[in-house]
Amino acid sequence: MLLGPGPRAASGLSGGAIVILYPAIDLKDGQAVRLVHGDMATATVFNDDPAAQARTFAAAGFAWLHLVDLNGAFAGRPVNRAAVEAILATVDCPVQLGGGIRDRETIKGWLDAGVSRIILGTAAVKDPDLVHAACRAHPGQIAVGIDARDGMVAVEGWAEDGGIAATDLAKRFADAGVAAIIYTDIGRDGALAGVNVAATAALARDVRIPVIASGGVAALDDISALLAVENEGVAGAILGRALYDGRIDPAEALALTQGTA
Repeated sequence: MLLGPGPRAASGLSGGAIVILYPAIDLKDGQAVRLVHGDMATATVFNDDPAAQARTFAAAGFAWLHLVDLNGAFAGRPVNRAAVEAILATVDCPVQLGGGIRDRETIKGWLDAGVSRIILGTAAVKDPDLVHAACRAHPGQIAVGIDARDGMVAVEGWAEDGGIAATDLAKRFADAGVAAIIYTDIGRDGALAGVNVAATAALARDVRIPVIASGGVAALDDISALLAVENEGVAGAILGRALYDGRIDPAEALALTQGTA
């Protein structure tokens, strides 16, 4: 059954909401890893028990979790199902999931399993009708993942050029009912190079869809910079390597977004 009202079903993107921080759990071979520039060969294992990692993030006070099935992104189908299901069974906070989700059956299956928001990336480029249909069938539960290198979209686990500019792809879904766009600057992802605030804010202004920034968040200053453009449509940020290696303290980051720092 689809989710009714409750913590998992909360959109987190309602008008006037503060910037939401999404700790990332990237799944490869059943483990929580981080990559550099999306290269699977650079994977660093941070936790061989993703469910335990999810509990740690939830206990720290994060309101959402961001999951990516890395193997699934390359395979074009879910691969780390057991790890995702273990996470869903162990935390109450809502979860958004991307990676290898390419058809309506898979979308519905994950939503029925307890995922709160589905992220469509490669499918958004290769099958835009799927995005529109999914938004109609599951209002408020579909996001589009736009992963860009030098402004151009990459697909299939970032291994292929999608042949379209990030802004042009976003505009395809301006009236589709997409809950959010997760915008990743591949050149900064996992490299602790600082978030691309200008590109993120520009995308949000162009499409008027809430945009979640991903890639390069390395310090509290990056979160502060995103908070400064919140009124332009920047609604959240994905936290990855900097959270795992201690460069960003969860309590300090959350206090910053809540205005209590």
